[in-house]
Amino acid sequence: MLEKEYQDRRRLACADLQARTWDGLVVSTPVNVRYLSGFTGSSAALVLEPGGQALLFTDPRYAIQAGEETGCRVRVVKGPLPTAVSRHLARRRLRRIGFENTRISFAAHQELSRGATLEPAETLIEDRRMIKSPAEIELIRQSMLVASRAYDRVIRAVRPGMTEAAVAAELDHQMRRLGAEGPAFPTIVAAGPRSALPHASPGPVALKANQLLLIDMGASRNGYASDMTRTVFLGRPAVKAGKMYRAVLEAQQAAIATVRDGVQAAAVERAARRRLRADGLDRAFVHSTGHGLGLEIHEAPRIGRRDKTLLRAGMVVTIEPGVYLEGYGGIRIEDTVAVTADGCEVLTPNSKELAAL
Repeated sequence: MLEKEYQDRRRLACADLQARTWDGLVVSTPVNVRYLSGFTGSSAALVLEPGGQALLFTDPRYAIQAGEETGCRVRVVKGPLPTAVSRHLARRRLRRIGFENTRISFAAHQELSRGATLEPAETLIEDRRMIKSPAEIELIRQSMLVASRAYDRVIRAVRPGMTEAAVAAELDHQMRRLGAEGPAFPTIVAAGPRSALPHASPGPVALKANQLLLIDMGASRNGYASDMTRTVFLGRPAVKAGKMYRAVLEAQQAAIATVRDGVQAAAVERAARRRLRADGLDRAFVHSTGHGLGLEIHEAPRIGRRDKTLLRAGMVVTIEPGVYLEGYGGIRIEDTVAVTADGCEVLTPNSKELAAL
């Protein structure tokens, strides 16, 4: 990412400070620090001031790394970062300070409030992160390609007798071999009746013939997440599985066709549920249709039935309807898509035909 993009993000954040008449903003969530500065270490706090000044605090472990990764001024301190930040605020006579009230610990809040009045920033930075730059969308695209290639490599070798855990481990291994830092979230591999658990943890369960297999996976590459789900059948697909799969696929296609700039997130969810209702499967759809992603695997906006957020060009979201029948199994089909002015671009290249292994 070019330093200019980080500078632009800090400039916009500083403009928000001026609009709220704050003397400063303290950002300490690692993912938000990274978004504003490029610094990827796990220990940091960024102090922004309305005039555009930005000071990054970190500890000695990251002294070299901070100098390499960010164009901000860096202060390396020993001891708790909130204490160092609090002293800095006092020296600068910064009194009204925005803080990440949804992320900060109680202990950090107590320390920062010693000499300043803290005011909740709510989701100030997260709201900025919803709209991705072209450079960010390209990074997500590359992350998605890593995950999709890993899936294609592994799925060809999946056979009855393998365990869920073994398949998940191989997917994670292949993502790393293809350039990922690791999986974007714990990989889900669920076979047979366990595929009816939307967030099943892969275990020592052996795959069997003539059952569904659900795989939900994503890569983290250059800090950006991707997310995809495919459901396959081990053997010749049963009629019941085929009908369920077709309903879910058509629900996903209806939802994707609804995505565009200016559309309410809830409208996308309604499109998916309307199609499933035609087959009496809408009550078996037990989660929302999707979520934003980027530096985190779950970001705003949420694609849910009550979400009034208007989709905007530059947002990147998942579209992932599913149906889950206890005792039988579940089917979910998920793509990562980038919202455009007149629709969306599907970033997941993998086939969505019901594969028979």
